[in-house]
Amino acid sequence: MGSAELRFAGAGLCFLLMFLSGIWLSRAGKPLHGVLFAIHKLVGLAAAVFLGATVYGLHQAAALNGTELTGVVVSCLLFLGTVVAGGVLGIGKEVPGTVLRLHQIGPVLAVLSAATTLYFLLSGR
Repeated sequence: MGSAELRFAGAGLCFLLMFLSGIWLSRAGKPLHGVLFAIHKLVGLAAAVFLGATVYGLHQAAALNGTELTGVVVSCLLFLGTVVAGGVLGIGKEVPGTVLRLHQIGPVLAVLSAATTLYFLLSGR
């Protein structure tokens, strides 16, 4: 297994930890537990940095084609939307149920998009 594959496996582990900490956080109820919330955010940040560094390294080795670049942009937008929805949920005020639903669906879509993008990135290398 090459270094790129190890990085993607590490990012997958971060996504798994992010999902598990999010489930744990939602079951803990309101108000949000500060330490759990911080862990959840830091794991998400670690996943983003890990994936970003890996994609940047792959881009430096060989320029991304249109399909790969589109996948990266879509994945980033989905991840950013999930972070924004999570931030709104974390402010502690009453928010519409739509925001919670977006924060529940967004990570799944982000992971699927990232996995598809990673497949295209790795298959072409």
